[in-house]
Amino acid sequence: MKTSPKQKKILYFAGEDWAFCLHRLPLARAAREAGHDVVVVTRVRDHAAPIKQAGLRLIPLEISRGGMRPLQEINTLLNLLKIYRAERPDLVHHVAIKPVLYGSLIAALTGVKAVVNALTGMGFLFTSQSLRARLLQPPVELALRLLLNRRGSRVIFQNRDDFDALIAKNIVARDNARLIRGSGVDIDAFSPSPEPAAIPVIVLPARLLWDKGVGEFVTAARLLKARRVQARFALVGDRDAQNPAVVPQEKLDAWRAEGVVELWGWRSDMAQVYRECHIVCLPSYREGFPKVLLEAAACGRPLISTDVEGCREAVAHNRSGLLVPVRDAEALAGALADLIAHPARRAAFGAAAREIVVGELSLPVVIARTLAVYAEVMPY
Repeated sequence: MKTSPKQKKILYFAGEDWAFCLHRLPLARAAREAGHDVVVVTRVRDHAAPIKQAGLRLIPLEISRGGMRPLQEINTLLNLLKIYRAERPDLVHHVAIKPVLYGSLIAALTGVKAVVNALTGMGFLFTSQSLRARLLQPPVELALRLLLNRRGSRVIFQNRDDFDALIAKNIVARDNARLIRGSGVDIDAFSPSPEPAAIPVIVLPARLLWDKGVGEFVTAARLLKARRVQARFALVGDRDAQNPAVVPQEKLDAWRAEGVVELWGWRSDMAQVYRECHIVCLPSYREGFPKVLLEAAACGRPLISTDVEGCREAVAHNRSGLLVPVRDAEALAGALADLIAHPARRAAFGAAAREIVVGELSLPVVIARTLAVYAEVMPY
C-alpha cells in the first residue's frame, strides 16, 4: 500500500491479539488518527474484530509464546520476513520479549530504519528459578544486546527497575532507553464508585499463573478464613496454557471444592469487577507495570501487591495501598487483614490511587509520550 509523503506506515508486532487489544489498541488508533497507515501483526484468536473495527489492517501470524520447537520457530521467522518485506514499514513497534527479539532481527534484515521495542516486563524467563529459564537467560541477554542498540532504535521500559538493570548490564544503551510507565488507563471507563455494602470482597485479577502470586493469595485466604476473618476471595482470570507457570486445572478444582477462593473466570467487564470488590490484590513475582492495578486504582480501590519490579511503582506504599515481601503468604494475609478491618483506610488509599492515575498514568499522557518516541526515530 502506497502512502502519501506525510503519511507513514507503522507496524505493530505483538504476540497475542487479546494482549494487543488490552494494552496497545488505543495507541494504534491514535497513530491512525494522526494520519498514518497502521498494520497489526499478531497471533489471532478471538480479538480480530476490535482491531479491524478500529480501522487497522490485521495480518495474522502464528507465534508460540511458550514453545521453542526449532522448525516452528524458523517458520515463524520466515513468515515474519515475508510480511516485513511486503509491508516495508517506516516504523515497527514490537511488544514483549519474543516479538522484540524476532521483530528486531527481521527489521535489521529488511532495512527498517525506525524500531521501537517495548519491554513490558521480563516475564517467565527472568522470574522463574527453573533450569530451563536459567539456561535461556544468557543467550537471550546476548541477543537483546546485539539487537536493541541499532541506530534509529529506542527501547521503552515500563518501570525504573528494568530500565536501570538493563542499562547496568550494558544490554541497552542509556541514550536508547525511554521510561514510559504503563500503557495508559481510560479514566472515564474506570471511574470511582462507593464500596458495596456487603462483606469485603478481595479480587486477584490476572492470568492464573503461579508467578502472579496465585498460590500465596490462596494460602493467605486460607489463613484468614482459619482466623475467622469475614471476607470473600476471588480469582478473576483464565489459565494461560502456553505459559510454563500455569496453575493446573486440577489445583483450581481442588480450591473450588475446598471453598477457599471463588473462581470468577475471565471477565470482559473489569470496571464492573472493581465496583463489586473492596480490595484489589496482585502478589506477583515480577511485572512490567501491571495494568490491572492501575485500572483498579482509577476505580478508587485500595491496592495490595508485592515489593518487586513493576508492582512497587504501581502502588505507593501507605498512600494508595500496601506492599508486602514477595512469596510471603503470611505477610500478605496480614496486609489483607489490615485493610479488611479498616474501611476508612481503604477509602483514603482508594482516593489517593485515583489521584495518582489521573495525574500521571491516563491514556492521553501515555499515548503522547509514546508518539513522542516515534517522532525521535521517525521525524514527521
